[in-house]
Amino acid sequence: MALFESLSERLNHIFSKLTKRGKLTELEIKSAMREVRIALLEADVNIKVAKNFIAEVSEKAVGQQVLQSLNPAQQVIKIVNEELIALMGPANAKLEVSPKLPTVIMMCGLQGAGKTTLCAKLGMLLKKQGKRPLLVAGDIYRPAAIDQLKVVGAKAGCEVLERGTQSPVKTAKEAVDYARRMGFDTVILDTAGRLHIDEKLMAELEDITKAVDVTEILLTVDAMTGQDAVNVAETFNARLAITGVVLTKLDGDTRGGACLSIKAVTGKPIKFIGVGEKLTDLEPFYPDRMASRILGMGDVLSLIEKAQEAVTEQQAKEMERKMRENSFTLSDYLTQFETLKRMGGASALVGMLPGAGKLKLNEGDVDEKQIERIRAIILSMTPKERDNPQILNYSRKKRIAAGSGTSLQDVNRLLKQFEQTKQLMKQFKGGRRKFPF
Repeated sequence: MALFESLSERLNHIFSKLTKRGKLTELEIKSAMREVRIALLEADVNIKVAKNFIAEVSEKAVGQQVLQSLNPAQQVIKIVNEELIALMGPANAKLEVSPKLPTVIMMCGLQGAGKTTLCAKLGMLLKKQGKRPLLVAGDIYRPAAIDQLKVVGAKAGCEVLERGTQSPVKTAKEAVDYARRMGFDTVILDTAGRLHIDEKLMAELEDITKAVDVTEILLTVDAMTGQDAVNVAETFNARLAITGVVLTKLDGDTRGGACLSIKAVTGKPIKFIGVGEKLTDLEPFYPDRMASRILGMGDVLSLIEKAQEAVTEQQAKEMERKMRENSFTLSDYLTQFETLKRMGGASALVGMLPGAGKLKLNEGDVDEKQIERIRAIILSMTPKERDNPQILNYSRKKRIAAGSGTSLQDVNRLLKQFEQTKQLMKQFKGGRRKFPF
């Protein structure tokens, strides 16, 4: 289940009933707000947060401007959208940068939240922004934690500093000195986690903050734990005064309650969200974009950003030229699917499309395995066949099917899809409309 899928469906159902009415009475608005409150509680939103949210929306919705409006349902949805943004934001909270380098970011959290991998994800994200991060192994208690950080650090292209099992406080001091000497502008410190919060864990984290000048204390919490994640955030914040939260596993079977509750309960913003297992699956948190997705309005800005990351301007111009000259080949078709994969895959992108929740897609409708089959078929062709698919006779198709582990029907289906795509592109010939890939 996609993030907020159930909540989004419930809210869309509630608002669709309002849309059918010409004007709204105070009773109808209050009845709708009761349903919204139930939907929030079922999404595991903190009960106090849900109560306050409904109170704020109701106060603004039950007024002459809405009650007498020609389109009151849209007014109510607008108010709900604004309050969702205020609840989670109101704006994107960027990482602080220390005036005296290096900037020290201490990652903390319980075991199992994905903290060590998150260090590498954040390191990779900062590298893309032109930073030079140093990862520091400060978890000396969990078996293989240091080795894990080395492995993910290498994949992210980040240097990892470790000092074995010596005191994490001493390691943090040495890491900051090393970063200054070697020109690293950011230190990302991985710290110990526990299965539960205890005094020893908190004391060690407090000692680190006293020993080095920590700019950011980011708490990693597992979004799938729901209200437990909010309770963990509240406890850590009481002892450490965290500066922000990173929600992981938002691609899993989560109802999203933690996402809507943490800022209201702790007063600290969500700075990043983890949306997958790959090191590139870390995104800055934008409250307005998340509110749009909750209300089924999509997240077009994030979709555009993903496209810009996956495709260079030169590649986009080259694709536009091929479309204009009608020289689009199966190799180009394959490139489109490779780009789609870099953008997170079809399933990840569908949720960003406006109105995607109303499409009622079944599990097989966005079939990543089908995309892999297409890739295998094209890669089984010779360069000449990719450039001139009209030469594909029965024997060639049979060879391609055998080489790709597919059937003759699969090969014919692909060729038909390719021709349909070319026909579609002819509609854009000579126009200014551009494809992101």
